[in-house]
Amino acid sequence: MASLTTSVNPHSTCSLHRNFHSRIPAFNYNYCPNSANEPSSCCLTPKAIIQNSSRTNSGSTAARFTVRSAATKPAKSPAEEDWSIKRKYLLEKKVRSVEVKEALRLQKENNFVILDVRPEAEFKEAHPPGAINVQIYRLIKEWTPWDIARRAAFAFFGIFQGTEENPDFMQSVESKIDKKAKIIVACSSGGTMKPSQSLPEGQQSRSLIAAYLLVLNGYSNVYHLEGGLNTWFKEGLPAASEDSG
Repeated sequence: MASLTTSVNPHSTCSLHRNFHSRIPAFNYNYCPNSANEPSSCCLTPKAIIQNSSRTNSGSTAARFTVRSAATKPAKSPAEEDWSIKRKYLLEKKVRSVEVKEALRLQKENNFVILDVRPEAEFKEAHPPGAINVQIYRLIKEWTPWDIARRAAFAFFGIFQGTEENPDFMQSVESKIDKKAKIIVACSSGGTMKPSQSLPEGQQSRSLIAAYLLVLNGYSNVYHLEGGLNTWFKEGLPAASEDSG
C-alpha cells in the first residue's frame, strides 16, 4: 500500500488529467554486506519514489504526486548499529581477537566456550568439538510488507534464501552460557578489527556483531575468532558434525 501526496497550484484551472507527465518508478537497493562472504539482510533497503506533475499551457504546475513504498524499514536495532560505533565499543571493552590455534588451546586448557553464530545448517555440517551454536541470523520468516520487500531485494541480487536478524539471539545465548564464562565468538569469515590501508576500520562480520551484542548485554570475557571457521577447517583443526556428535 503506497502513500499519496498531492500539492495543487490554486491558480491553475487545468484538468487533473490534462497534459499528464510521469516518471518511471525508481527502485534503489542499498546493498552493504557485512563482509565479502557474508551479506546481511538488514542492509537490503528497497525504496520506491514516483513523482508526477501536470502543467497548464503556460507551464505552471497543476499537481504533483509522490508515491513512497509502504515497506518502511523498522527502527535500527543494536545489531544494525554503524560498524564504526560497534568497533569503538568492542575496543573500549577490550574484546581481543585470537587466531584459530590459540582458540583451540584456550578451549582445551582454559575452559573457553566457542560460540558458533553461523546458521544451524552450517553448524551441523561441521564445527569445533564442544562448540555451542546460536545463529545470529535466520531465514526470513514473516510476510509483512517489509519482509516481502526484503525477499524481493535479496532475489534481485540472486539470493533466494534471505536472512534476518535472529530476535531471540541474546535470550538463547543467556540460556546456554553463563555471563561469567570466557567466550570465543566464531563465524565463517571472522572479520577483523585491525586497520589496514584498504580497510582503515577493519571488516565487520557476524561474529563481531555477536561479540558487540554480548558485551552490550553484560558479558565481560568475550574474544573473537580471527580468520573465522573457514581458517579453522583449512588448518585441519578438530571438527565434529551433527552425525558424529
